[in-house]
Amino acid sequence: MFPLRDDNRDRRTKPFVTWSLIVLNVLVFVLLQGIGRNERFTMAWATVPAEIVTGKDLTTATHVEVDRETGQRYEVPGLQPTPIVYLTLLMAMFMHGGIAHLAGNMWFLHIFGDNVEDDMGHGRYVGFYLLTGLLASLAHVATTYLLRADPTIPSLGASGAISGVLGGYLVLHPRRRVTVLMFRTVTEVPGIVAVGMWFAFQIISGLGMLGGQSTGVAYGAHIGGFVAGLALVKLFAMGRREQHAAQGVGDWR
Repeated sequence: MFPLRDDNRDRRTKPFVTWSLIVLNVLVFVLLQGIGRNERFTMAWATVPAEIVTGKDLTTATHVEVDRETGQRYEVPGLQPTPIVYLTLLMAMFMHGGIAHLAGNMWFLHIFGDNVEDDMGHGRYVGFYLLTGLLASLAHVATTYLLRADPTIPSLGASGAISGVLGGYLVLHPRRRVTVLMFRTVTEVPGIVAVGMWFAFQIISGLGMLGGQSTGVAYGAHIGGFVAGLALVKLFAMGRREQHAAQGVGDWR
C-alpha cells in the first residue's frame, strides 16, 4: 500500500516547517553527502550504536566484504572521526543512504506531515519531529544490543522522525481519507488503515530480525519513533485541539 495523497480541505495553515524539513534533507544529501559520493562525511556523521553507548569515537579502515549468496565482493567504507559523537543523533536524522531512500522518506513526510503540523502549530511541530526522531535513534541503539547485532554498523535517515509523525497522524486523523495505490488499484482508505498497515509491516519485519533475517533497515527506529509519536502527540497538540474543536474546524475524530 503506497499513499498518493490525503484530504487536506480543512487544513488551516501552510506547512512551512514540513516544506523546510524536506528542503533541508535534500540539501544535506546533495551538498554535504555529495549525492552519496562523499562517504567520509556520511561515515563520520551517521549514528553508530557503539559510539552512543560508550561515548567514544570509533574509526575503522575501509575493507572488502563478500556477499554469501552471490559471491560478489564490495568495498565497505570505514568509520570516520566524529568531533562529538552524540551530535550524530541529530545529524543522521537529515542524512540518507541513496536517492530512493531520500525520495521515499520525503514523500511520506509530504503526505502526512502537513496535517500534524497544522494540528500542533509550527513551533511545537519542530519539537515533536526532533524529539521523536531522537527517541527513534535511541530505540535503534537499544534494539541493536538486545538483538546482539553489530553495534559498529552506522545508521542514518529521517525514517525515525517520520515514523513519529505517522504515529501522531494515526491518533489525530484515524478517519481522514487517504488515497493509496494498493494491488495496482487506486482507492481511498481511512488514515487508520493506511498508517496501521505500514506499522504492521514494520512489526512483521522487525520480528523477522529476531529470526536472524537482516535487511539493513533499522526497524527498531521505525517502531520506536512510531510509538513515541503515539505517546507524545496529544501533549504537543494540547490546547490547539480544544481551540480548533471550539471553532468547528479540523479533523479531531
